[in-house]
Amino acid sequence: MALIATDRQAITDLINMHGHLTDRGAFDQMDELFTPDAEFDLSDFGLGVRAGLAAMNDAIQAVEEHPVAHHVTNIVLSEGDDGTVSAISKGIGIGVNGLCGSVVYEDVLRAGPAGWRIIRRTIRLRRVPLHA
Repeated sequence: MALIATDRQAITDLINMHGHLTDRGAFDQMDELFTPDAEFDLSDFGLGVRAGLAAMNDAIQAVEEHPVAHHVTNIVLSEGDDGTVSAISKGIGIGVNGLCGSVVYEDVLRAGPAGWRIIRRTIRLRRVPLHA
């Protein structure tokens, strides 16, 4: 399957929307981004892998001092042989105190009747500089 420009734009918009929904606390709208059975890997936060939207939302809301702003950038897409698309992107979180943190989002997406949705998201914390 060739990933056409409209698919690329739809996937990019979907990934970008995550920060908007999260910052608004619109967890009831995460089904616009994720499949109902999506896996959400929060192992780097000590929260393990959660399966399904309810478990994902519970884990997100359990994080203390959640950033007040989520910014996504550097989205790179690649096609899988099985009809999926892998996406990597950078996330910048801004805390209420002004401190910033960085993560890498590793997503796997699949097209379905409702359009593109994330079927797996892994969030990797960036804690160590390149040349520590």
